[in-house]
Amino acid sequence: MYQHIPKNLAHIRERIADAAARAGRKADDIRLIAVSKTHPIDAVRAAAEAGQRDFGENKVQEALQKIAQSADNSLRWHLIGHLQSNKARKAAAVVGSIHAVDSIELLHKIDQAARDASRTVDVLIQVDLALEDTKYGAPVDDVPGIVRAAESCTAARLTGLMLLPPLAENPEDARPWFGRLRGVRDQLVDSGVPAERLRELSMGMSHDFAVAIEEGATMVRVGTAIFGERSYGQPA
Repeated sequence: MYQHIPKNLAHIRERIADAAARAGRKADDIRLIAVSKTHPIDAVRAAAEAGQRDFGENKVQEALQKIAQSADNSLRWHLIGHLQSNKARKAAAVVGSIHAVDSIELLHKIDQAARDASRTVDVLIQVDLALEDTKYGAPVDDVPGIVRAAESCTAARLTGLMLLPPLAENPEDARPWFGRLRGVRDQLVDSGVPAERLRELSMGMSHDFAVAIEEGATMVRVGTAIFGERSYGQPA
Protein backbone atom coordinates (compact mmCIF):
# COMPACT_ATOMS: atom_id res chain seq x y z
CA MET A 1 0.00 0.00 0.00
CA TYR A 2 2.90 2.35 0.72
CA GLN A 3 5.34 1.15 -1.92
CA HIS A 4 5.19 4.55 -3.59
CA ILE A 5 6.74 6.28 -0.59
CA PRO A 6 10.32 4.91 -0.83
CA LYS A 7 10.28 5.57 -4.59
CA ASN A 8 9.02 9.12 -4.09
CA LEU A 9 11.62 9.77 -1.40
CA ALA A 10 14.40 8.59 -3.68
CA HIS A 11 13.15 10.88 -6.45
CA ILE A 12 12.90 13.87 -4.11
CA ARG A 13 16.44 13.26 -2.84
CA GLU A 14 17.70 13.19 -6.42
CA ARG A 15 15.99 16.50 -7.12
CA ILE A 16 17.46 17.99 -3.94
CA ALA A 17 20.93 16.91 -5.03
CA ASP A 18 20.40 18.36 -8.51
CA ALA A 19 19.17 21.70 -7.13
CA ALA A 20 22.05 21.85 -4.68
CA ALA A 21 24.54 21.19 -7.47
CA ARG A 22 23.06 23.99 -9.58
CA ALA A 23 23.55 26.34 -6.63
CA GLY A 24 27.08 25.13 -5.92
CA ARG A 25 25.98 23.61 -2.62
CA LYS A 26 26.15 20.19 -0.98
CA ALA A 27 23.00 18.08 -0.82
CA ASP A 28 23.92 17.09 2.73
CA ASP A 29 23.45 20.72 3.78
CA ILE A 30 19.71 20.53 3.02
CA ARG A 31 17.35 18.77 5.42
CA LEU A 32 14.28 17.12 3.95
CA ILE A 33 11.25 17.33 6.25
CA ALA A 34 8.56 14.85 5.25
CA VAL A 35 5.22 16.50 6.01
CA SER A 36 2.93 13.68 7.06
CA LYS A 37 -0.18 15.64 8.05
CA THR A 38 -3.44 13.69 7.55
CA HIS A 39 -1.50 10.57 6.56
CA PRO A 40 -1.56 7.52 8.88
CA ILE A 41 1.31 6.36 11.05
CA ASP A 42 1.91 3.45 8.67
CA ALA A 43 2.88 5.98 5.99
CA VAL A 44 5.36 7.53 8.42
CA ARG A 45 6.78 4.09 9.18
CA ALA A 46 7.19 3.36 5.46
CA ALA A 47 9.15 6.58 5.04
CA ALA A 48 11.23 5.84 8.13
CA GLU A 49 12.10 2.41 6.78
CA ALA A 50 13.34 4.17 3.64
CA GLY A 51 15.73 6.23 5.75
CA GLN A 52 13.67 9.37 6.40
CA ARG A 53 14.24 10.82 9.89
CA ASP A 54 12.68 14.31 9.90
CA PHE A 55 8.89 14.62 9.85
CA GLY A 56 6.61 17.65 9.98
CA GLU A 57 3.10 18.17 11.30
CA ASN A 58 0.84 21.21 11.17
CA LYS A 59 -1.33 20.53 14.21
CA VAL A 60 -0.18 19.84 17.74
CA GLN A 61 -2.69 17.08 18.45
CA GLU A 62 -1.78 15.10 15.35
CA ALA A 63 1.92 15.55 16.12
CA LEU A 64 1.40 14.26 19.67
CA GLN A 65 -0.40 11.17 18.40
CA LYS A 66 2.23 10.30 15.83
CA ILE A 67 5.12 10.97 18.18
CA ALA A 68 3.61 8.52 20.64
CA GLN A 69 2.92 5.97 17.91
CA SER A 70 6.48 6.18 16.57
CA ALA A 71 8.30 6.16 19.90
CA ASP A 72 10.15 3.01 18.86
CA ASN A 73 11.87 4.95 16.03
CA SER A 74 14.52 7.64 16.41
CA LEU A 75 12.59 10.29 14.47
CA ARG A 76 12.81 14.06 14.75
CA TRP A 77 9.51 15.92 14.66
CA HIS A 78 8.97 19.47 13.43
CA LEU A 79 5.85 21.54 14.10
CA ILE A 80 5.46 23.64 10.97
CA GLY A 81 1.91 24.98 11.34
CA HIS A 82 0.61 27.93 13.31
CA LEU A 83 1.02 27.37 17.05
CA GLN A 84 -1.57 28.85 19.40
CA SER A 85 -0.15 30.13 22.66
CA ASN A 86 -2.35 27.80 24.71
CA LYS A 87 -0.80 24.79 22.98
CA ALA A 88 2.82 25.87 23.35
CA ARG A 89 3.31 23.78 26.49
CA LYS A 90 2.25 20.54 24.82
CA ALA A 91 4.31 21.19 21.71
CA ALA A 92 7.50 22.25 23.47
CA ALA A 93 7.44 19.13 25.61
CA VAL A 94 7.79 16.72 22.69
CA VAL A 95 8.78 18.20 19.31
CA GLY A 96 12.34 18.84 18.26
CA SER A 97 11.73 22.01 16.28
CA ILE A 98 8.99 24.64 16.03
CA HIS A 99 9.01 26.60 12.76
CA ALA A 100 6.20 29.07 13.43
CA VAL A 101 7.28 31.52 16.12
CA ASP A 102 5.63 34.83 15.25
CA SER A 103 5.77 36.86 18.46
CA ILE A 104 7.88 37.46 21.55
CA GLU A 105 4.99 36.22 23.68
CA LEU A 106 4.89 32.86 21.91
CA LEU A 107 8.68 32.57 22.08
CA HIS A 108 8.62 33.08 25.84
CA LYS A 109 5.83 30.52 26.28
CA ILE A 110 7.82 27.93 24.33
CA ASP A 111 10.95 28.71 26.32
CA GLN A 112 9.15 28.33 29.65
CA ALA A 113 7.43 25.12 28.57
CA ALA A 114 10.65 23.53 27.33
CA ARG A 115 12.43 24.59 30.51
CA ASP A 116 9.68 23.03 32.62
CA ALA A 117 10.09 19.82 30.61
CA SER A 118 13.88 19.88 31.14
CA ARG A 119 14.62 19.90 27.44
CA THR A 120 15.59 22.24 24.63
CA VAL A 121 13.65 22.90 21.46
CA ASP A 122 14.86 24.59 18.29
CA VAL A 123 12.70 27.48 17.08
CA LEU A 124 12.46 29.36 13.81
CA ILE A 125 10.79 32.72 13.29
CA GLN A 126 8.04 32.61 10.68
CA VAL A 127 8.37 35.79 8.63
CA ASP A 128 5.32 37.23 6.85
CA LEU A 129 6.88 39.09 3.96
CA ALA A 130 3.72 39.39 1.85
CA LEU A 131 1.47 40.46 4.76
CA GLU A 132 -1.30 38.11 3.60
CA ASP A 133 -4.47 38.04 5.70
CA THR A 134 -4.71 34.27 5.30
CA LYS A 135 -1.25 33.50 6.68
CA TYR A 136 0.44 33.85 10.05
CA GLY A 137 3.93 35.13 10.68
CA ALA A 138 5.78 38.11 12.08
CA PRO A 139 6.01 41.26 9.96
CA VAL A 140 9.60 41.78 8.92
CA ASP A 141 9.92 44.87 11.13
CA ASP A 142 9.13 42.72 14.20
CA VAL A 143 11.77 40.11 13.46
CA PRO A 144 14.79 41.91 15.03
CA GLY A 145 12.89 42.27 18.30
CA ILE A 146 12.07 38.56 18.39
CA VAL A 147 15.71 37.76 17.63
CA ARG A 148 16.82 39.95 20.53
CA ALA A 149 14.27 38.33 22.85
CA ALA A 150 15.67 34.91 21.96
CA GLU A 151 19.02 35.92 23.45
CA SER A 152 17.60 35.55 26.97
CA CYS A 153 15.94 32.19 26.31
CA THR A 154 17.53 29.18 27.96
CA ALA A 155 15.47 26.30 26.54
CA ALA A 156 14.15 27.69 23.24
CA ARG A 157 17.10 27.83 20.85
CA LEU A 158 16.78 30.15 17.85
CA THR A 159 18.15 28.49 14.73
CA GLY A 160 16.69 30.39 11.79
CA LEU A 161 13.78 31.78 9.77
CA MET A 162 10.79 30.23 8.02
CA LEU A 163 8.62 31.42 5.12
CA LEU A 164 5.30 30.57 3.47
CA PRO A 165 5.30 32.59 0.23
CA PRO A 166 2.09 33.54 -1.61
CA LEU A 167 0.59 30.53 -3.37
CA ALA A 168 1.58 30.34 -7.03
CA GLU A 169 1.42 27.58 -9.63
CA ASN A 170 4.72 28.58 -11.20
CA PRO A 171 7.61 27.84 -8.79
CA GLU A 172 9.56 30.72 -10.28
CA ASP A 173 7.00 33.12 -8.84
CA ALA A 174 8.19 32.11 -5.37
CA ARG A 175 11.86 32.81 -6.10
CA PRO A 176 11.75 36.52 -5.17
CA TRP A 177 10.18 35.70 -1.81
CA PHE A 178 12.83 33.09 -1.04
CA GLY A 179 15.51 35.58 -1.99
CA ARG A 180 13.95 38.20 0.28
CA LEU A 181 13.99 35.84 3.26
CA ARG A 182 17.65 35.12 2.63
CA GLY A 183 18.20 38.86 2.49
CA VAL A 184 16.47 39.36 5.84
CA ARG A 185 18.75 36.73 7.35
CA ASP A 186 21.85 38.30 5.84
CA GLN A 187 20.91 41.76 7.14
CA LEU A 188 20.44 40.38 10.65
CA VAL A 189 23.83 38.68 10.53
CA ASP A 190 25.44 41.86 9.19
CA SER A 191 23.91 43.72 12.14
CA GLY A 192 25.71 41.44 14.58
CA VAL A 193 23.41 38.47 15.14
CA PRO A 194 25.58 35.33 15.34
CA ALA A 195 25.25 33.40 12.07
CA GLU A 196 24.81 30.13 13.95
CA ARG A 197 21.52 31.40 15.37
CA LEU A 198 20.19 32.02 11.86
CA ARG A 199 21.75 29.10 10.06
CA GLU A 200 18.42 27.59 8.96
CA LEU A 201 16.15 28.85 6.21
CA SER A 202 12.98 26.75 6.18
CA MET A 203 11.34 27.42 2.84
CA GLY A 204 10.06 25.46 -0.11
CA MET A 205 7.40 22.76 -0.42
CA SER A 206 6.48 20.01 -2.88
CA HIS A 207 6.02 22.28 -5.90
CA ASP A 208 8.84 24.78 -5.35
CA PHE A 209 11.51 23.23 -3.12
CA ALA A 210 14.07 23.10 -5.93
CA VAL A 211 13.82 26.87 -6.42
CA ALA A 212 14.01 27.36 -2.65
CA ILE A 213 17.24 25.35 -2.52
CA GLU A 214 18.72 27.45 -5.31
CA GLU A 215 17.89 30.51 -3.18
CA GLY A 216 19.49 29.17 -0.01
CA ALA A 217 16.98 26.91 1.76
CA THR A 218 18.51 24.60 4.35
CA MET A 219 15.18 22.91 5.17
CA VAL A 220 12.47 21.97 2.68
CA ARG A 221 9.02 20.83 3.78
CA VAL A 222 7.69 18.22 1.34
CA GLY A 223 4.44 16.34 1.84
CA THR A 224 2.34 15.56 -1.22
CA ALA A 225 5.32 14.68 -3.41
CA ILE A 226 6.28 12.00 -0.87
CA PHE A 227 3.02 10.68 0.56
CA GLY A 228 0.50 11.55 -2.15
CA GLU A 229 -2.64 13.65 -1.95
CA ARG A 230 -4.02 14.36 1.49
CA SER A 231 -7.40 13.13 2.69
CA TYR A 232 -8.76 15.97 4.80
CA GLY A 233 -11.36 15.02 7.36
CA GLN A 234 -10.08 11.46 7.66
CA PRO A 235 -8.48 10.27 10.91
CA ALA A 236 -4.69 10.10 10.82
